[in-house]
Amino acid sequence: MKSRRDTYRRKRTGRRKTKWFFGLILIIAGLYWAQSVWLPNREHVAPEWLGQVDKPLFADGQLLDGTGIGSGNSLKLPLPVIQQIIEPTIRYEEDTKSVILTTPRKLVLLKADEKIAKINNKPTELRFAPEEKDGVLYLPAHLLQELYGAEVREDASSGAVLLYRAGESIMPAAVKAGSGKNDTVPLRTGPSIHQPILADMKADTALRILQAPDDEWYYVQLDNGYTGYVRRKNVVTGEKRFVPEMKLELSAAKQKWQSKTVNMTWEAVYQVAPKPSSIGKLPGVNVVSPTWFSLVDGNGNVQSKADSAYVKWAHGQGMQVWGLFSNSFEPDLTSKALSSFENRLTTILQMLHYAKIYDLDGINIDYENVYTQDGDNLTQFMRELRPLAEEQGLIVSIDVTPKSNSEMWSAFLDRRALGEVVDYLVLMAYDEHWAASPVSGSVASLPWVRSSVTRILEEDGVPPSKLILGIPLYTRIWTETEKDGKTEVNSKAIGMDKAQQIVAEKKLKPSLSEETGQNYVEYEDKEGRHRIWLEDTESLKRRVELAKSFKLAGIATWTRSFASDEAWETLQQIGK
Repeated sequence: MKSRRDTYRRKRTGRRKTKWFFGLILIIAGLYWAQSVWLPNREHVAPEWLGQVDKPLFADGQLLDGTGIGSGNSLKLPLPVIQQIIEPTIRYEEDTKSVILTTPRKLVLLKADEKIAKINNKPTELRFAPEEKDGVLYLPAHLLQELYGAEVREDASSGAVLLYRAGESIMPAAVKAGSGKNDTVPLRTGPSIHQPILADMKADTALRILQAPDDEWYYVQLDNGYTGYVRRKNVVTGEKRFVPEMKLELSAAKQKWQSKTVNMTWEAVYQVAPKPSSIGKLPGVNVVSPTWFSLVDGNGNVQSKADSAYVKWAHGQGMQVWGLFSNSFEPDLTSKALSSFENRLTTILQMLHYAKIYDLDGINIDYENVYTQDGDNLTQFMRELRPLAEEQGLIVSIDVTPKSNSEMWSAFLDRRALGEVVDYLVLMAYDEHWAASPVSGSVASLPWVRSSVTRILEEDGVPPSKLILGIPLYTRIWTETEKDGKTEVNSKAIGMDKAQQIVAEKKLKPSLSEETGQNYVEYEDKEGRHRIWLEDTESLKRRVELAKSFKLAGIATWTRSFASDEAWETLQQIGK
């Protein structure tokens, strides 16, 4: 029989073993905790994309959809990526497999698997042809560098291709020497020492800082495409740099206008140009824009009513001639003529031909009554016109209406995009109340004009130096009659002299309306009540002051034949 003492000893020994076991567990847990808190993760992993594609593409540190093909000088990039990252305005026309690239000086036409391109409509042999593969078109990377100033960096070890846009900012950095164990610094998958390692970076390894998520870490990218996190203390930063933008020196024609203010008047030509001897002096006017050219069919052909004698007269008066080309306000013709590169180029080449024949100084584009869906094609037309007109030393302007919801007269105009590809936007700041308006009113009240200018400057980012204010030299006689308890309205456009003749004949006393910024008269006769918001020296003076207050590029008046002699004296103040 065991003694009580033996039983006690066994129990005490068991308790000691239990305490020792739990103590060991606590020590192991403590070591594990200490390792998880204090010791860095030494696991190495590879980027998910590595080995999956031969030529992964990156921009802003982000992996892009798509891959490059070829390498070195023969590297080609997929068109969708180029459009997304480098230049969204590059146009691809499926029907003809045509790619159209435009810059201020170059119009480039490429076709798949053809080494002969057309640059400014001249055949040019490329080093490498565009290539179609699996339904995707690939363009030579060197073209992006030559045309758009993009930087394309290819890493031989990983195959990664890094794309940089012209003007893009880059914050360079490098791994600090002697800052890591075994002279390397880890690039980790996340901002923590417990995250796996993507690469062990040696001293002086070049980095690009993409983000600074906190005070301890940088999010960076290596030249081989790897993106990850590195401790700030292990990095030395350089000076921010910008990818150089393409420098564009102004042509002699454009330099001439830098120090000048435009004072243009349109010459409405319905059949034949007026005889210069009948025009008289136009003090202050330095540009005339006769309405000579118009679209005649869906193939893009142009009709001309130009007159060499008129150009000679204008040049003799020290005025430039910016021939106006219109779409004849025919939406269906316009739609077809803008629908393909071939048709657009037909129009452009014919206009440039006329400009050379008649010694024009510029082209004024007037497209109105256009389907909204054709707006992008009109902008593309202007992109394609610009480099060829620039090559010929021509000023290019386009007329735009005030912003509104009108489908055919306003909604098709991308004023922001157009402002980037022309020398001038001419704002036709009329008609607030148009010919068939259901109510009488001013053709262009001053507050409405001011609002129209402001919206284009602020909402569309058009520089004041590119915006010309269009001013009406006409008004309307509004006739109101009562019929079945309703007011019926009709109108008739008249020039400044005719309006003053009515004022004198009817012995009317104009009153200044601050609401419209114009003098106003009304009278009644057997036809009904007649109302006129006058365009006179007072209204013109206020419009000139408005243009000067916004520091606009100048003014344009519609149309020369509506003006009184006194009008030119007032309008010439724009240049003083």
